[in-house]
Amino acid sequence: MLPKFSYVRPDKLAQAVKHLETDKAVIHAGGTDLLGCLRERIMDGDLLVSLGGLKGLAGIKETADGGLSIGALTTITEVSENRLVRDKYPGLAQGAAEVASPQLRNQGTLGGNLCQKPRCWYFRGEFHCLRKGGGLCFAIKGENQFHAIFGHDKICAITHPSDTAPVLVALNASVDVVGPAVNRSIAVEDLHVPPAEDVRAETVLKRGEIITRITIPAPAPNLYSSYRKIRARRSWDFALAGAALAFAMDGDRVSRANVVLSGAAPVPWRSTAMEEVLSGSTLTAETIFRAARAAVAEARPLAGNQYKVEMFRGMLEEELRKVGKGGEV
Repeated sequence: MLPKFSYVRPDKLAQAVKHLETDKAVIHAGGTDLLGCLRERIMDGDLLVSLGGLKGLAGIKETADGGLSIGALTTITEVSENRLVRDKYPGLAQGAAEVASPQLRNQGTLGGNLCQKPRCWYFRGEFHCLRKGGGLCFAIKGENQFHAIFGHDKICAITHPSDTAPVLVALNASVDVVGPAVNRSIAVEDLHVPPAEDVRAETVLKRGEIITRITIPAPAPNLYSSYRKIRARRSWDFALAGAALAFAMDGDRVSRANVVLSGAAPVPWRSTAMEEVLSGSTLTAETIFRAARAAVAEARPLAGNQYKVEMFRGMLEEELRKVGKGGEV
């Protein structure tokens, strides 16, 4: 049962920011994650501040430099189906299409997908875990077959749940943030907080701050972008292993490679080791072999998720073989 809460629907952004300065005020956008979190008592929310009445926070438009500006309230379905997104950044369209189920994509927003809560069954269950203010991450020595193999630092082993965030990191996207003190722009790569920095925070957003738009710079010449997601079931499930690729191509040579993994770590996980192997290289069988192994060389699997190492390695080899074939095996 949902707890009792008050609800406001301001029609001006400044009003929404002011309401969100209230203790235990929370943002309501699509609500697909928020309402479940409130019902399960994962978070407190005495005041729900709806963004639905704010004009200008939805829609997709081309920027002057040839990039895209996407309103934070744009639905995941619109991102996946929009012609500009599909033409310029097919990897983002693919990532959006992999989110949850059609019903949730129709309701959920891009801003909300970036800011959703973790899906760890200890965090979502009746466990007073470290992330909820307790003294222990139960996943480190417990049931951890779906948990992180990178970046957990034996502190908190959640995996970041978003399918759009890894692609946006790979595309060097940023978010525009409006707040009570100052408006700012944050690279999506810097938006999420690893457990070693703050085990109770998912993002760097401060009280009262609202993501208003996501901006993607103009695509590099001959940009190749893709997103691959492996999950137990076709719909609903979150990534066991995933990868966002954004390559600037010069013929059959990768002049610059961005590789970001999903289902791998508490934050979208940038594989700099794989990027170093690929950048400036031609995708020969030997390069693909070395790059996929470099990506998992520093993995630190837990007792129940060692299978993920080989799953990532094999998936990355498959995805790299597609690059020179226009995305087809």
